Amino acid sequence: MAQSRGENMTRAQAVEQMQMQVPAWRHRHILDLDDISRAEIEIVIQTTDAMMEVLSREVRRVPTLRGKTVVTAFYEASTRTKASFEMAAKNLSADVVSFASAGSSVEKGESLVDTLRTLQALGADAIIIRHKESGAPYVAARHVKASVINAGDGWHAHPSQALLDLYTLRRRFGSVEGLRVVILGDILHSRVARSNIWGLTTMGASVVLCGPPTLLPQVSRREAPAPGDQLPPVEVQTDIERALDSADVVMPLRLQRERQQSGLLPSIREYVQLYQLNEQRLGLARKEAIVLHPGPVNEGVEIAPGVAYGDRSAIDEQVSVGVAVRMALLFLVMGGRR
Repeated sequence: MAQSRGENMTRAQAVEQMQMQVPAWRHRHILDLDDISRAEIEIVIQTTDAMMEVLSREVRRVPTLRGKTVVTAFYEASTRTKASFEMAAKNLSADVVSFASAGSSVEKGESLVDTLRTLQALGADAIIIRHKESGAPYVAARHVKASVINAGDGWHAHPSQALLDLYTLRRRFGSVEGLRVVILGDILHSRVARSNIWGLTTMGASVVLCGPPTLLPQVSRREAPAPGDQLPPVEVQTDIERALDSADVVMPLRLQRERQQSGLLPSIREYVQLYQLNEQRLGLARKEAIVLHPGPVNEGVEIAPGVAYGDRSAIDEQVSVGVAVRMALLFLVMGGRR
């Protein structure tokens, strides 16, 4: 009994310490990384360190968000992101409500705003939203009082994925500053790529975008964006060998087969020949280079199985730190503000 009481005191002290460490956090919502500063990303990383310590315990739960309600509103199918956010909320002792558009009033024509207002009326303190339409989380943030976290919207953004990628790199390299990170594949349609471009450049990495010309965004074909463009300066390559030269990190993106059907690719076979990350091409990167992938993985298409499951792959590590990163985000938007 005394041991249990001592453990509770330790947890309470850990929560108090985390609260004292985040006085600079200013965001009620997390919609993308384009308005999050380097210092604020450091706060997320430090808070994730604390959450990793919580997850290392025998009892992986703290009372930080007890009495709070987190709603996951997913209008698209998801496995890793949805489960990760729900586990994160439960580890912080929040009540979790899972909403799926299938079988709901959405099928009867209910609008996004009406649905979100209903969820808020039912007591939602935070809403985690994934939607096929770009900008949907921004609409939600304008119409509800709850905190909104973007879990992926159309081709636009996926900030929690980019943050867990940054955290993985920090664990592996100690710092993101100066790393050469190659994002490989369908950049044009990737919300993961866009959020990673913001996060990586903010933290001082050099970002290289590589893929077929039809899958590269027009805005990214310059060394520096023109006024009004929405992405920071990046290097663009269509030659995979040049892109991978001296790379510290390689992140192939999932290639959707509808790109071929829409005429953006001649064939999947040609893409594999020209842009698949295989053992030979990975050999062009630095010896200590690692491989990331946001998932799900199309083995044998954008990445060879030997690379996906090889010694240089950090894909499993990305998944394992995802819960801690999302615990940190929930803590900051719900419990970290004074």
